[in-house]
Amino acid sequence: MNENPRARRIADTVRQITVNALRNEVKDPRLGFVTVTDVRVTGDLQHATIFYTVLGTEEEVADTGVALESAKGIVRRELGRGLSLRLTPSIEFQLDAVPENAASIEHLLDEARQRDAETRQGAAAAEYAAGKDAYREPREED
Repeated sequence: MNENPRARRIADTVRQITVNALRNEVKDPRLGFVTVTDVRVTGDLQHATIFYTVLGTEEEVADTGVALESAKGIVRRELGRGLSLRLTPSIEFQLDAVPENAASIEHLLDEARQRDAETRQGAAAAEYAAGKDAYREPREED
C-alpha cells in the first residue's frame, strides 16, 4: 500500500506529542504502564488512531483503557498546540493486539517444533517395508 508521506510525518509527530502528554499532563491514577506502539492518520489528516499496549493484568488493561478515554481531551488539546494543521485530528485509542498475536504464533511454532522432533524420531527408527535394498536386487522369477 502506498502511504502518504505527509500523513506518516504527522503520525510520527502525533505519537511524540501523545507520549509527552500522557507522561506530563495526564494525572489519572488508573493509567498503567502504557506504551504507544503505533499511530495511523487518515489521508485527509482528520482522524488519528493511536495503538497502545499495557503491561499488567487484565484489570489494569481495562482501567488504562478507561483512563485513556477520559484523557482524550487533554491529548487532543496538546495535539492542537503541537501540530501546524488547520484542523486538529480526532483521536481514537485502540489496544494493540500484537503481543497476544505474537504469543499465539510462538505457541504454534513450539508445537510445530515438537511435532518435527517426533517425526524425526519416528523416521530414525523406521524400516523399509520390502527391505533396505529392495530395488537394487534383481527380482527372482517364480
